Amino acid sequence: MSFFQNSTELSSAARLTLLGVGMVAAIGTTGATLNFYEESLPSTLDPLYAQSMVDFRSQELVFDRIYFHSPIDNQLISRIVDKGEVADGGKSFRLTLKQGLKWHDGKPLGAKDVCFTVAAMLDPGTTSPIAEGYRTVLAGCDVESQYVALVRFTKVFHNPQERLGFALMPSDALGGKTAISPDLDFSVHPVGSGPYKGSRGKRGVQFEAYANGHHAATISNAGLSEGGDPIVQVTTLRNNGVQGIIAVPPPLRADVSASDDLQLKSYDLRSWWFIAVNTKKGALADKRVRKALDLSLDRTDLRQLSIGVKPGEQNSPCEFISGPFVQSSPFYNRAIPTHEKSDKAAAAQLLTDAGLTSVGGHWQYKGQTVTLNIGMLASLDNEAPDLLQQISNQIGAAGFDRQEQRVSADDWNRRVLTGKATEFDLLIGKWSFGVVEEVNPIFETRAGTKGALNIFNYSNADVDNAIAEYNAARTDTAANDAYHALHSVLAEELPYLFLWKLDTKSAWRTEVRGNTISPYFYWTEVDSWKYGT
Repeated sequence: MSFFQNSTELSSAARLTLLGVGMVAAIGTTGATLNFYEESLPSTLDPLYAQSMVDFRSQELVFDRIYFHSPIDNQLISRIVDKGEVADGGKSFRLTLKQGLKWHDGKPLGAKDVCFTVAAMLDPGTTSPIAEGYRTVLAGCDVESQYVALVRFTKVFHNPQERLGFALMPSDALGGKTAISPDLDFSVHPVGSGPYKGSRGKRGVQFEAYANGHHAATISNAGLSEGGDPIVQVTTLRNNGVQGIIAVPPPLRADVSASDDLQLKSYDLRSWWFIAVNTKKGALADKRVRKALDLSLDRTDLRQLSIGVKPGEQNSPCEFISGPFVQSSPFYNRAIPTHEKSDKAAAAQLLTDAGLTSVGGHWQYKGQTVTLNIGMLASLDNEAPDLLQQISNQIGAAGFDRQEQRVSADDWNRRVLTGKATEFDLLIGKWSFGVVEEVNPIFETRAGTKGALNIFNYSNADVDNAIAEYNAARTDTAANDAYHALHSVLAEELPYLFLWKLDTKSAWRTEVRGNTISPYFYWTEVDSWKYGT
């Protein structure tokens, strides 16, 4: 994923921001610059090619989604739609757009942009996993008038507006060409309709407010810098070198809370942590071996050693899970227990039953010592220091030889998510979900547009059947039942060893006010943010 740079000359404050040096903003709103640390630099501002949460968060500042859930009351609303109505017995949805809205290049925003966006996602020349996902949802779009578009679906959905949560793309700025590749200049110099224009340098990103009929940001500029050492980030925040940190690791939260100048803000990422298992490699193809690995993990110790959560701690920021949803989700199957402590005796028996033998404290399979190649998304070190080493230690204590490797964000997006990192046996990562918590692309069999995020190209008929039932659901109850069944199958088959949900906390200086944080997307209500006294 590439990124973006504004062709206009940056101010001295912006240049310092891009160099990672914080500037104290002017008091008040006019001309104020709000600087903050992100986990990394965004890789693209093209919403079709977002892969990381940094990408999604940054794009929320530049683009409008058609519909979104209010972080205040969870109502499904829109800033660009004046009226929406179901049509064609539920297989279409008619959008009447607000008039007078503009793109950042001054062109009017209209129905042709809605239909262009749909056409771009349906165009096979748009090689985007996000677009591929929408090809099972969207059938097409018709421009009925300048401000009226009819979006057609592949089937009747019980929640059609939630299927219209994608970012709106500008037809004119992209020359009307619906085959959108990730290396277009648009991903470097985007044109959106959101509250800010965006520009990216090599060391940071600058956002400039753009007044519109539906946006009036009170903070004129915002600067994103890549966060390094978390301790340095907190020190810089305390010294007002930056005004915010998007994600503060649990061990540093007490330090932030102790300062009168700083405040912690909850950020619901709807994320869960996992160890994906390569079920096609050697002994791991046997379900009993995967179960033995699951029982070899002492999640209570892992949580304490990597995150600092002590056993029995009240209001823990880390919540164990037994499947691919957070416990607050209606899709979570509470009948499936979590495994918090290890059971080494049961694990050893399962390995023996699977035909493995222990020689000198090392498990062998078909006469060869089992060595597990374990990888982890490198950025997780910021939230759970030493997690890779601690997991490796526990697997080693269970009798497996192992190798460890941290995987860069670029390699994770380029190779892991596309199912090409098959040299690994285990991969430690984190998934985050929006309002529609669909896990289909993670677990369904890779075929055509399906299984676009299936890390090890896992395939299981029972899993595919449960996903098919979810896709066929016409009510919330039917959707919940289907995903409960999926949860049950995955807990039995274990293509993933499920770990936990880790709460996310941001830190902001107290001078930043009105900073309502939207779940998942973060900046949805940025128009109301203020910085100054």
